[in-house]
Amino acid sequence: MQDIRWKALWLGLATLLTCLIIWAFTDAITALLAFSAFLLLYLASHLYWLHRLLQWFRKPELNTMPVGSGIWQDVFSAIYYEKRRHHRSQAQISSALDRFRHAASALPDGVVLLNGNDQIEWCNPTAESQLGLSMRQDAGQPITYLVRPTDFIQYLQAQNYSEPIKLKSWRTIGATLEIQLVPFGINQKLLISRDVSHMEKLETMRRDFIANVSHELRTPLTVVGGFLETLMDMEGAVPESTRAYFGMMQEQTGRMRRLIEDLLTLSQLENSPEAPQETEIDLGTLLNMLLHEGVSLSQGKHEITLEPVEPGLFIKGATEELHSALGNLVSNAVRYTPQGGKINLKLFLRGNDIVFSVRDTGIGIEQQHIDRLTERFYRVDRSRSRETGGTGLGLSIVKHILTRHQGRLEIESEAGKGSIFSAVLPQARLIRKTPQEAQASA
Repeated sequence: MQDIRWKALWLGLATLLTCLIIWAFTDAITALLAFSAFLLLYLASHLYWLHRLLQWFRKPELNTMPVGSGIWQDVFSAIYYEKRRHHRSQAQISSALDRFRHAASALPDGVVLLNGNDQIEWCNPTAESQLGLSMRQDAGQPITYLVRPTDFIQYLQAQNYSEPIKLKSWRTIGATLEIQLVPFGINQKLLISRDVSHMEKLETMRRDFIANVSHELRTPLTVVGGFLETLMDMEGAVPESTRAYFGMMQEQTGRMRRLIEDLLTLSQLENSPEAPQETEIDLGTLLNMLLHEGVSLSQGKHEITLEPVEPGLFIKGATEELHSALGNLVSNAVRYTPQGGKINLKLFLRGNDIVFSVRDTGIGIEQQHIDRLTERFYRVDRSRSRETGGTGLGLSIVKHILTRHQGRLEIESEAGKGSIFSAVLPQARLIRKTPQEAQASA
């Protein structure tokens, strides 16, 4: 750019000097005519090279670029080098894109690139096979035109992609796909599909094994427990010197029976994805039952309170399941709160949720354990769990039941300061009734 400016300056000075020389040897009119002629030739030259530049831009190939003369030689040279740099950058980008596509094509998982309107921009061969897509025919088509299961459409529209969803394959009988959307860029999404049929079969075998073994163990444990109880109740049947051992056997048999019952409950929940028939549950009655059960389990060792519940509140759900889930929260609070501690039960509305919380002044839980509390058999302190009679399955059961009711479990805790366990259910399940309606449904 600087060279062009200098050339323009020197050209202007040379033109001015030439006109002055002509004026010195002739008259002013001749000098003006010579200057005008020079300007016309100079303008015609610029127009000519502008025309050549415009023609080249219509088909900008490097090998057809004009050479130019004077200032235009520098202009064309600058454009030429910029075009070459652009070609190199474009080649590098194309090469990187090709490498990405080759790498994505080799992935065992399906990958689909969606734009801001959820239209297909690109997909790999695995996605074509799993989802029934065709890159050649379906590019630019909305993904919902081609992947039509209702669960997927709801998942896409909900815009909550923290967890994947599982769908039965509509192309391969017996196959199961796990699909997750990953947002990126400006409203773009990456759809990742994975065939989890083998994992699902293993999970089904595991559930069936647990259910069958638990069922087979329940009967002999019941028999053993019954004989032990009978012997303990028969006067003189058990010598005093061995009575303590019989008591330990009876206690451990009861613990094993509770474990078997929890395993069967969890297996039943896992094997039936749909909740059983729902009814309208009187929340006031349910919470009073939970209070009495907590007081009975505590045997006067804790101060258990229930905050007043607004009359006429009902919730739609499976009675036995919700009773079991909320009862687990109460019994856990009793088991893990030292004698003399306080336990508070509370029902309240929060935004679009209805919340049942159990607050205790127990031993609390360290933060690193909270995310794993709902895992099967996970225990923060195994020795204490044995002392309290816990099976390690209670919170897992609670999580499954709440999930079946479109709810969730929230846990707040601090070691040494107690915990708050909250069962959160959608307020859409809440039903308000007048005293007359509540009495009629009782």
